[in-house]
Amino acid sequence: MSQIMNAKDAICASMAECYVTIDKKRYNFMQAINLEAEMKKTKQEVPILGKTGKGNKATGWSGVGKATFHYNSSVFRELLYKFKEKGEDMYFDIQVTNEDPTSDVGRQTVILKDCNLDGGVIAKFDATAKFLDEEYSFTFEDWEMPEKFTVLTGM
Repeated sequence: MSQIMNAKDAICASMAECYVTIDKKRYNFMQAINLEAEMKKTKQEVPILGKTGKGNKATGWSGVGKATFHYNSSVFRELLYKFKEKGEDMYFDIQVTNEDPTSDVGRQTVILKDCNLDGGVIAKFDATAKFLDEEYSFTFEDWEMPEKFTVLTGM
């Protein structure tokens, strides 16, 4: 009989931690609602003699991300304001750890290095909403994975 994943090993989506380090100050970004970071490979088509199709070769990568936060912190707005006033752009790190104590996979930590905001919300209100949130898109220049999920039995 083949092995199947146990339901308990699916990671609970809200069981995570998010820390942002800006100019040597570390913030617990507990107001984060969601975050997704992607590494996109840059590829070039390669013509190959004797084939009707072309191959693809990876030649680099770029890092992009997006996140939604409860609208209750001015930390990122301060970075945007500093850029507007002084032309000084700030780079920062984001550390995300996923750990569901029910699961046998343990924890995974990814650190996004040299993140830079694409822009952001300056002011906001909505008389019809229950809560205010804000979305940010960003780029990052490097990443590390100091902790990795454990391979599940049967995998």
